[in-house]
Amino acid sequence: MVVGESGLGKTTLINSLFQRDLHSQQHLSNAAQEQLYSSIKIEPSTINIEECGVKVRLTIINTPGYGDSINCTDNYKSILNYIDNQFELFFNAESGLNRRNISDNRVHCLFYFISSLARGLKPLDIECMKALHHKVNIIPIIAKADALTSDELIQMKQNIIEQMHGHHIQIYQIPDCDADEDEELKEKNIQLKSCLPFAIISSTQCFEAKGKQIYGRIYPWGLIDIENSNHSDFLKLRNMLIIHMQDLQQVTHEFHYENYRLEKLQLKKYDEPQRKLLQEKDNELRRMQDLLCKVQGQLAEKL
Repeated sequence: MVVGESGLGKTTLINSLFQRDLHSQQHLSNAAQEQLYSSIKIEPSTINIEECGVKVRLTIINTPGYGDSINCTDNYKSILNYIDNQFELFFNAESGLNRRNISDNRVHCLFYFISSLARGLKPLDIECMKALHHKVNIIPIIAKADALTSDELIQMKQNIIEQMHGHHIQIYQIPDCDADEDEELKEKNIQLKSCLPFAIISSTQCFEAKGKQIYGRIYPWGLIDIENSNHSDFLKLRNMLIIHMQDLQQVTHEFHYENYRLEKLQLKKYDEPQRKLLQEKDNELRRMQDLLCKVQGQLAEKL
């Protein structure tokens, strides 16, 4: 799921990550199109991709209209309801008879886009992430990082981390590697942890530079390769998704969904006495109706 204000490059990043047009821009640019919505919408789309020889069924959920209305304090509720609805569908399927072929449409990862112009988290960002962090794996992303100098970017990352700690916002924690893992993988994992929140430059435009094809952006002073780690965390973000895809699913199932399931069972447990009482009253009413019909029948026979 991708969440953030219009114009932060949500669609461009998704298309860049998977190097295909997952969300057609049709007749309007994405930013202009989102401005037409008076309220937030939830738009899932599913595709099949292959990464490192592994076929994956991927659902991308866009949220056009988020943060665009004058009063956007309740924007997170639509997102929260969608996440809970997916938990509900999985819970019902898991409770059914046919549990072998359960379709898992739960939200395993949420990219939250933060404007580079804000130099930190806005009140809307804080409110939304506080409402969602116990429901989904949040990965914060600084959008359009090319608007910042290196020093400004370092300061912004520090500001965001401090604000998250101050407001007790929990984001996805990249797990440590096992002791027997390859040293190169361990080093790569340390780098992934150190660069949160990810500062991203993304593009779907392909250029030729030094004899090879790259995806990048052209500026008056030159060309930026979005996979160049000196300018963007794009490659690190993609590596994180590939390396920790299974962990994202596992954390969703064992933590976020399990919390939902326990709450559901507790509510069911508390509602049980009330249901029993209603059932007893319903049975008593049926007995009285049967008795009344019997008495009316006897009176009719006597007459």
